Amino acid sequence: MTAPKLPAWTGRSRHRRPRLSDEVATHVRELIISGRLGGGEFIRPEAVAEDLGISATPAREGLLQLQSKGFLQVEPRRGFVVSPLSPKDIRDTFEAQALLGGELCARAADLVTSADVRALQEIQTRLERAAETGDLTGVEELNFEFHRMINRIADAPKIRWLLGSTLSYAPRRFFPSIRGWSAASARDHRAILRALRDSDGDAARAAMTDHIRRAGTLLTEHLAQETGRSTEPDGC
Repeated sequence: MTAPKLPAWTGRSRHRRPRLSDEVATHVRELIISGRLGGGEFIRPEAVAEDLGISATPAREGLLQLQSKGFLQVEPRRGFVVSPLSPKDIRDTFEAQALLGGELCARAADLVTSADVRALQEIQTRLERAAETGDLTGVEELNFEFHRMINRIADAPKIRWLLGSTLSYAPRRFFPSIRGWSAASARDHRAILRALRDSDGDAARAAMTDHIRRAGTLLTEHLAQETGRSTEPDGC
């Protein structure tokens, strides 16, 4: 028997605490993205469980999630090992995000209403205020809200799903620590808003594509500084 679906107005589904296994996956994924866990390192569910103060079962479930997404591999009789993650991997992921996000923004430009533009402008105003005051968590949350609204306006659920499948390599909570990200986010959104206000699909696609690529560049450079890895393409 399936549980009854909660009415949207209750708000409970939006604010439900993530499952412990999801929290584990998020925690370990960010360790990998940040370079604190490098390729070839082994990671034990018991150690993760101890770090997070939980039992080993959800820890193992979270690591299995990351295995299914390519962050971890399983070696027989040895356990979970971190998959290599190069700057090229990051660039390739953000290139995919840029193409998908650009297409969604172009479609949104054809469907956006004046009320939508006003709502997006209000989000942007709050985002810029948060950036000015150094509220990096606020910038991250408002940036997510800005992009989510555009993606919903686009009315292309399959493209939105494909975009979502790439976001594991860009953990939301990690971006505020990247130098220059908050300022770039506030600045780039203005060009996106202008294109949407003008219902200019080509300009909207270009603005969103440039914005996401710039975020990828900032992340790659940040990781290079933190880990000493070169930002040059592999083999150069």
